[in-house]
Amino acid sequence: MNNQWTEVCITVPQADTDRASDIANMLVPYGLYIEDYSDLEQGARDIAHIDLIDEDLLAKDRTHSLIHIYLSPEDNPAEALAFLQERLTANGIANEVVTTAISEEDWANNWKQYFKPLKIGEKLLICPTWDTVDDAEGRTVLNIDPGMAFGTGGHETTRLVLEAMETVITPDTDLLDVGCGSGILSLAALLLGARSALAVDIDALAVKTAIENGERSGLTPPRYTVVEGDLVDKVSGQFDLVVANIVADAIIMLSPAVKPFVKENGVYIVSGIIDTREAEVVEALNACGFVIEHRFEQRGWLCMVCKHR
Repeated sequence: MNNQWTEVCITVPQADTDRASDIANMLVPYGLYIEDYSDLEQGARDIAHIDLIDEDLLAKDRTHSLIHIYLSPEDNPAEALAFLQERLTANGIANEVVTTAISEEDWANNWKQYFKPLKIGEKLLICPTWDTVDDAEGRTVLNIDPGMAFGTGGHETTRLVLEAMETVITPDTDLLDVGCGSGILSLAALLLGARSALAVDIDALAVKTAIENGERSGLTPPRYTVVEGDLVDKVSGQFDLVVANIVADAIIMLSPAVKPFVKENGVYIVSGIIDTREAEVVEALNACGFVIEHRFEQRGWLCMVCKHR
């Protein structure tokens, strides 16, 4: 069986990045990534919150962008490349396309070397399923395999939510996790003593991963339920705790729809907010009747713990 994937790197003029990305995205429903160094200094300040930039980055071409996509053997790479170059040419986009063969095993597994057991807050230890911990030091161990879904606990946004949840979860807590990714927040809440968790994600792969991670910990319906849906369109009932570790724009859009699902005196935890978007998120939360009780920050990322006003 052919397990060779094809990495495609498309170089285009910086001004044509958006148009070329739209064309490339027609080939791969699971996304792409873009190298665009035209706004390097401003981006470093606004996003990474640094002023000192590596000389190798400073030497990058500012006039062109690199668009990377990955084609599986089932995608018929030769046909896909022909389509790609025909569309780029038809749209008058100058381009250079370079392909590299990579093994499916490398694509799927090389990142695992960077995911190690991780202490979170005072009570949790997140451990990848392919590793073991000899001494958990009294912490509750959550074994997780995020697969291709977001959520190992290593990113500041996830860590902040996990730490915030420790302070509010009780044996009576019913939780709603919007944009659950790997299921890490729901599963951690249950291991910390919550009564139930409903996890929702729009991505079918994330839903599959979250279900499998629950099964590894012996957590299944009705205590732990995962559904595929767009934000809260398949949710009913009310919850003591709602968590949303997504991005600022999604939180701004989601919050009015979330409020009816939060019980009176319930808690709404939002994260995934870069500090430059804080004022917009705060304004949106206040507009829907939430008051921010606690604010946590780590390396420019924010997490807010809210209640009904």
